Amino acid sequence: MIDPMVLLPWFLGILTLLSLFIGLWQWIAARRFKLHHRTANLPTAPPIALFKPVKGADPALEPCLRSWFCQSNVGPLQILFGVGSTDDPACVVIRKLISEFPSIDAHLLICDQNLGINSKVSKLTQLARHAKHDVWVVSDADVQVAPDLLSELADTLSQSGVGLAHCFYAQANPTTLAMRTEAVAVNADFWSQVIQSSHLKPVDFALGAVMGFRRQTLGAIGGFESLANHLADDYQLGNRIAKQGLSIRLCPVVVECHEPTSNWQQVWNHQLRWARTIRYCQPVPYFFSILSNGTLWPLLWSAVTRHHTVWLVSVLCLVFRIGSALDLQARLTRSNRHLFYDWLVPIKDLMSVLVWMAAFLGSHVVWKGMRYKVRADGTLNSI
Repeated sequence: MIDPMVLLPWFLGILTLLSLFIGLWQWIAARRFKLHHRTANLPTAPPIALFKPVKGADPALEPCLRSWFCQSNVGPLQILFGVGSTDDPACVVIRKLISEFPSIDAHLLICDQNLGINSKVSKLTQLARHAKHDVWVVSDADVQVAPDLLSELADTLSQSGVGLAHCFYAQANPTTLAMRTEAVAVNADFWSQVIQSSHLKPVDFALGAVMGFRRQTLGAIGGFESLANHLADDYQLGNRIAKQGLSIRLCPVVVECHEPTSNWQQVWNHQLRWARTIRYCQPVPYFFSILSNGTLWPLLWSAVTRHHTVWLVSVLCLVFRIGSALDLQARLTRSNRHLFYDWLVPIKDLMSVLVWMAAFLGSHVVWKGMRYKVRADGTLNSI
């Protein structure tokens, strides 16, 4: 009988090389994608209704919202801001911008009806009642965009068979070590994994930072109301549109997310909520996602094998992992500010192992300070 300890180094070696192959494939696929590409001679975008659900105000809110008032090459633009109450501090910022841009058809609406556990979707449902146009764009409050975003997004949506257009997003303001560690997950891994997965099958989900679709497309899947109790409303929206036989298409323009300062506990809660969301939406791919961890397997392989060749290969794998992560962050953000934090890449990978395990050990998430239990179908229960 073969001793399992004899097989273990071989098994870990295979997993190490597999993680290297997946990482190399992911990096090449991302490098080939036309990120930040602009279309020449774009026609004027059609009339658009933009929905901005907002809660609370931080220093980044005003520049983020202002960027939407400064869109170029667009037809009639209606901006609908939704807040939960008149006491929300965001009201002051929104009213200031509305008065500053009187030519824009912008309105602040109090969305105080509780139409489901997902407060964002509850606001969207109430905003939709006031939409004048048939092309709808939904965006989070913390998103800052380039002046040509809406015209590029509308052009992507106008392509044949497209039911939803969405954008990659970058974490633009990591100010703490915890946020810089999370930035590796967002700015290096997430967007490149999306491109990699699109090579295996058509994209059947949406990225929620910015999404564009048509009024009738949303109506065909039951409207915002059908998403009111779901945790992953963006995933559900894209998935249901894809099931209608329409494609989900990426706009190559990257938007920036400016998040409030977060500590390690808040980043952990965010990562765990994200992980459990993916686990419920795509359980099999999420289970096997651990195979792509470019730090875990080389470390385990070198730990159980006392051979200089194994150590050399493991070091080369780790060097590639760090180098490719830095390159992907630079490509997405068009910045080199992250280069001094290369040592956070393996820390992020090891943290991801803990998050991956924790995703299977519970069903609750913390979202905007509230605890929820996630049901098997991805809907929420308050705790």
